[in-house]
Amino acid sequence: MDSELAGWSDPVARLREALKNNEFELYCQPILALQGAERYPIAEVLVRMREEERALLPPGEFLPVFEHYGMLPQLDRWVVFHAMQRLGRGFGIPRLSVNVSGQTLQDAEFLSYVEAALQKYGVAAASLLFEIAESDVLERIEPAVHFANAAKALGYGVLIDGFGRRAMSFTPLKVLRVDFVKVDGRVVRNLLASEVARTKMNAILRVAEALSIDVVAENVEDEKTLAALRALKVSHAQGFGIHVPQPIDSIGVKAG
Repeated sequence: MDSELAGWSDPVARLREALKNNEFELYCQPILALQGAERYPIAEVLVRMREEERALLPPGEFLPVFEHYGMLPQLDRWVVFHAMQRLGRGFGIPRLSVNVSGQTLQDAEFLSYVEAALQKYGVAAASLLFEIAESDVLERIEPAVHFANAAKALGYGVLIDGFGRRAMSFTPLKVLRVDFVKVDGRVVRNLLASEVARTKMNAILRVAEALSIDVVAENVEDEKTLAALRALKVSHAQGFGIHVPQPIDSIGVKAG
């Protein structure tokens, strides 16, 4: 990747500077429970980067640069640390879901870092859910299994994201013993119009029920899709039709 992509003459130095100076903002998007009394039991943590001339950069503009230079584990640590700060202050949503990159799955010290942050802010491990992309699991199955086993042994939850994007294999759900599976948005968006999407969703629901895994439908954009998900007894839903991402502090106050 050319450094010109982000307009930085020295991308590594720029990313290190941003991490050191906390030039990021946490956002989050609540996840709606379709059953049970608690409306928003989980929120996914999202990150934006501040640039003086361009305000907040979306992840698509800076995450590829972090990935290219092997620096995603450093960013993941920053996100976890600051998410723990929010939980430690008292937060309106009891559980946060934090994305973990494929590079971080191979970071032997990451969970030790998380444990230290947890103790520093007095947060229970069950308050944190690690969200791993299905593509990263399939590309790094052994590190993913090791990470998931270690995380669950410490009391954290594990979620596979983007499930069903590829030709479906249920192996990741079985070997990682995940708590949640998040169905890819393309399946969810096509649920009302596509028999293939409905077949995929029904297959995921059957396997998830057999393995005692909760299902999250992502990219829910309208009430008709939400009604269809309720009818299918999907347990959770997330998307702009439910709650738009907002700065994490405002979400903590308003949701619930």
